Amino acid sequence: MNIQEYFGRISFNQPHKDADLQTLTAILEHHIQTIPFENLSMHCGEAIELDLQATYGKIVRKKRGGWCLETNHLLFWALQELGYDICMLGANSYEPAKKGYTAEINHLLLKVVIKGDPYIVDAGFGGSYQMWQPLMLISGKDQPQGPGIFRFTEDNGTWYLEKVKRKHYIAEHSHNASPDSPEMESIRKIHRFTLEPRHIDDFKELNAYLQVSPDNILQKKSICSLQTTSGVLALVGWTFTEMKYNYTEDMDLVNITTLTDEEVEKTLKDKFNIVLENKLVP
Repeated sequence: MNIQEYFGRISFNQPHKDADLQTLTAILEHHIQTIPFENLSMHCGEAIELDLQATYGKIVRKKRGGWCLETNHLLFWALQELGYDICMLGANSYEPAKKGYTAEINHLLLKVVIKGDPYIVDAGFGGSYQMWQPLMLISGKDQPQGPGIFRFTEDNGTWYLEKVKRKHYIAEHSHNASPDSPEMESIRKIHRFTLEPRHIDDFKELNAYLQVSPDNILQKKSICSLQTTSGVLALVGWTFTEMKYNYTEDMDLVNITTLTDEEVEKTLKDKFNIVLENKLVP
């Protein structure tokens, strides 16, 4: 395992003498724009190992992506190598359909402390709720980024992350496009967490469970998303979505296409730079 090889994988070639906020921000941006958030292994018969060596081989050498347990674990290793004061945290994701947070921890994220100031760093949420820069761990402060305005609130030791949503303009030439359900609220809850430090072994049970439980979204849908300099690309099943943030004031442009099986493979290669070893069943 070689930090320069990781930098090559994320196309990062800037000077990085200090473990400072500027370097952290640049690494996170490069990471999320080159390493997709994806669960394709689950849908092409590959087991996902919660082992750093296996994750490194998959993401860095085989040029794949991964879900939070993989991509944030890799980022944790890289930042630790660079001398950052870093620890893992566990979060409960918000489930809009159930209007509540998951009972069990189901997300891994990172806390980095720089000159006494704590930041939350997460390269593994994917889609339009993926942060683009580290977020200051401060309650009640609006933190605008490309994807929208993020905000933490803290209540009795539990931290909640939410994002202010923009409206969506769905392009007319989208195939089989169905507009979002009427947006009653402009705030989208993302997850909640405490600052109790975690170890990767704490997530082993979750890693095994998510690969066999038929109830979770990762089992139900094949997902691959990648951040761009202006928005996000997402392939969910056979549906390919291109989103451009702030296309007009407070409006994101959304283009939706339904793909054939043949187009799925081509889209993975052309848009996400992923070539799978095994057959994907979307």
